[in-house]
Amino acid sequence: MFRPLSVYIGARYTRARRRSLFVSFISFTSMIGLALGVLVMILVLSVMNGFDHEMRTRVLGMVPHATIESPLPLDDWQALGERIQVNPQVDAVAPFIQMQGLLTNRGQVSKILINAIDPVAERQVSIIDRFFTEGRLDDLAPGEFGIVIGDKAAEKLGLAVGDKVTFVAPEVTVTPAGMFPRMKRFTVTGIFHVGAGELDGYLALANIADLARLQRWKPGQVQGLRLHFEDLFQAPRIAWQLAGQLGEDYYSRDWTRTHGNLYQAIRMEKAMIGLLLLLIVAVAAFNIISTLVMVVTDKRGDIAILRTLGATPRQIMAIFMVQGTVIGVVGTLVGAGLGILAALNISAWIAALERLIGHKFLSADVYFIDYLPSRLLAADVIQVCVAALLLSFLATLYPAWRAARTQPAEALRYE
Repeated sequence: MFRPLSVYIGARYTRARRRSLFVSFISFTSMIGLALGVLVMILVLSVMNGFDHEMRTRVLGMVPHATIESPLPLDDWQALGERIQVNPQVDAVAPFIQMQGLLTNRGQVSKILINAIDPVAERQVSIIDRFFTEGRLDDLAPGEFGIVIGDKAAEKLGLAVGDKVTFVAPEVTVTPAGMFPRMKRFTVTGIFHVGAGELDGYLALANIADLARLQRWKPGQVQGLRLHFEDLFQAPRIAWQLAGQLGEDYYSRDWTRTHGNLYQAIRMEKAMIGLLLLLIVAVAAFNIISTLVMVVTDKRGDIAILRTLGATPRQIMAIFMVQGTVIGVVGTLVGAGLGILAALNISAWIAALERLIGHKFLSADVYFIDYLPSRLLAADVIQVCVAALLLSFLATLYPAWRAARTQPAEALRYE
């Protein structure tokens, strides 16, 4: 099979010879360095993609994309919801009442945010149904004062489905005997696990009619409307516009006020870590320069002989560009293969290691999720491989140029 002279000789130079085992070893280490750089970059970007995806689907699937509220309770939320859903960007609307306080059981106390909902409407704006470990959303029947809590809160308070728990509101009732805190007994009807510490530990759900009674509101009154958008990144702008269209008595809140800083931090970290890892790949790629410089020095006699046999400077330059490109291609392909394998299995490997040593690397008390996510994207793999190959190719230019400038008479003087 015909092969160009430059490709044939360049490929031969990448294989070990007794005279040049050291140079071949340096070439091998350059491949390994490049492969490790590509592997780490693919793996880390996949983990950052995993955090980004979990933030969108889990945390932002549970918290409102936006809310429309008023200083006074809303009387006819259905009519208001119909006006809001005229906007094509609004997928669904659901009423809510929020109330902060404390849950107490057998001497244990935990802060809690009760989100009172309509179980039917809530399914349109939340993914809470996916995370129930016990009970169902439909168990929150009006008038029964049921409550659904996260597994972290249930563990802290020692609660199970069917247990009674006392909710203490941050208000007092004035009686002739003095002031007493407002308290209400709830029955635990369900437990959920989202995997986000702030949700599993501090969020509870109740029926909207029950919390309206606890607030001493009229039947049917709600605090506001929770909105679900087709594109959550449009939520701040559209929610502000909707509040303005409804009148001065309404105002909006959106997810960027509650979780926007965390999401932006993840995006910024991905960009900065990607840049830093690219520098690692660049260092590994430019190790090829030192490898090829050593090869050129070692092969000065061979270069001189090829020149006397009629090889042109362009062909000499192509020989060493081929050698450096082979190192870059092999290192990039090996790193990409190992990086893809690691990215697809890192979550399972870390979980197995946590079980083995009995230690949790990501605690839900500190981080917004309690496991290491990974999401491999083909675009990231392609970009990393292209960057590594491009840097590898650029690293071959200077040594190849030096080889092409070798003078046969000078090189053979002391041979």
